Amino acid sequence: MARRISDGPLLHLVKMWLEAPVEETEEGGRKQRTSRNKDDGRGTPQGGVLSPLLANLYMRRFVLGWKVCGHQGRLDAHIVNYADDFVICCKPGRASEALAVMRRMMEELRLTVNEKKTSLRSLPEGTFSFLGFTFGRLVSWKTGRSYIGPEPAKKKVMAICKRIGEMTSRSMLWRDEGEQVVHLNQILNGWANYFRLGYVTRAWEVVQQHACRRLRWWLRRKRGQAGGGSGYSNLRLYEQYGLIQLSAVIGRIPLWA
Repeated sequence: MARRISDGPLLHLVKMWLEAPVEETEEGGRKQRTSRNKDDGRGTPQGGVLSPLLANLYMRRFVLGWKVCGHQGRLDAHIVNYADDFVICCKPGRASEALAVMRRMMEELRLTVNEKKTSLRSLPEGTFSFLGFTFGRLVSWKTGRSYIGPEPAKKKVMAICKRIGEMTSRSMLWRDEGEQVVHLNQILNGWANYFRLGYVTRAWEVVQQHACRRLRWWLRRKRGQAGGGSGYSNLRLYEQYGLIQLSAVIGRIPLWA
């Protein structure tokens, strides 16, 4: 940043933020502060509000260096990144060399590669996950032909279902019915607006049915009714209680215009 910014107070503020201790709460409730970034003289706080911006600055140097040094043209390898998450797309037979070049450049930039998230994947035989989506072979329900595309990762589907379950647990029976539906709609709307690119039908159906099932259970417990979820059909949840119906409200983004 100092190469491009001459504002001393701003640079000082950023440095103070980087060196600030991180407070973590352990399982027993005990709080512990660490100053690893200050001690090591490198790194940014994980999950910090400024971390994505600083990651973009460093990744810009990496992406520009990849092009200027000729790796993109020589290996026919193209980088797609968001903040510090990235994939390198290349032709068969070039992946190992591209990976080696990437590691060498990261060392020169004094950046540490996350080995747990780094691997070689071959499409269409395999799949890979990026920004919450899983990319791999899909089959068109219209033509029956296969193609390479994204769909919401199973991990993300399970995460939103878990959150819906927590929101409709016994501990949330104190909420008003209308307020409960509003909170559910906010979560469902936000999740589906992000995961609306490509093939989302299967994931949306899983999440929608889970939300209906959990809301039925919650309503019966709220009203002290025994039994299952009879009496609260999906249509009633949509029309009477106002639960969002993803397929009717949110428009999908096609892969091809």
